[in-house]
Amino acid sequence: MSAARDKVNRRISTLKSLLCVGLDSEAGKIPEVFSRYENPVLEFNRAVIRATAGIAAAYKINTAFYEARGIAGLKDMEATLRHIPGTVLTIADAKRADIGNTSKMYAKAFFEHWSFDAITVAPYMGSDSLEPFFSYEEKLVFVLCLTSNEGSADFEEQLLHDGGTLYQAVLGKVASWNRNGNGGVVVGATKSAELACIRRDAPGLFFLIPGVGAQGGSLEESVDLGVDANRESALINVSRALIFPAGSFSGVDDYENAVAAEAAEIHRKMKSVL
Repeated sequence: MSAARDKVNRRISTLKSLLCVGLDSEAGKIPEVFSRYENPVLEFNRAVIRATAGIAAAYKINTAFYEARGIAGLKDMEATLRHIPGTVLTIADAKRADIGNTSKMYAKAFFEHWSFDAITVAPYMGSDSLEPFFSYEEKLVFVLCLTSNEGSADFEEQLLHDGGTLYQAVLGKVASWNRNGNGGVVVGATKSAELACIRRDAPGLFFLIPGVGAQGGSLEESVDLGVDANRESALINVSRALIFPAGSFSGVDDYENAVAAEAAEIHRKMKSVL
């Protein structure tokens, strides 16, 4: 079993929480109370972490929101990582993959330079493009499988000559690449009808399940259908619905209380299913 998988499953078991907090920290959406800081994005992330660290099993940093701001954004990403407790899984939502030598550099960047515990990758270019990520046996590699967006029908759900779908072929490949328990797949919460079948066909993989909240996926179904036989090995990502609560805030403490209350309600629903 990979060290990263062991770490997050211990936390899931202890807390009875599958909560993955998505730090999709879009600068234009950050509440006004953070504008007085020299670095609003970093202070916003720190506030989210303070509000959720007691019940979060993981934090997922969507790298696009940081890369879009150039060097300043990457510095915020790096600083944010330092504020995440070491007992909590960190995921680079980077969706990388390329020819082998390029993927080696991507893997080195996210697993060595920034020391993320896990990464999301795209399967389109096949095994040699993903092998550099899977070679880090202590990490977790989440391969896009059946995503929550409408465009999943364009490719992922297309039928192949053998009668199966492309996402099912991806699932089978990831199961065969799974090394030391470090393989995982991304399955959207909006695909609950397929989620049970995917878990049945891949009992040994770790699931990352986005799409709860703003995208309308069912939290309870995602928990119940996504976990493995030990009621572990799955993370339910919540981003916008958690980190951008409705309303105005009198100060940072007020904002943190709102996020903490929303996180507590999500946790309550998870525990009721687990």
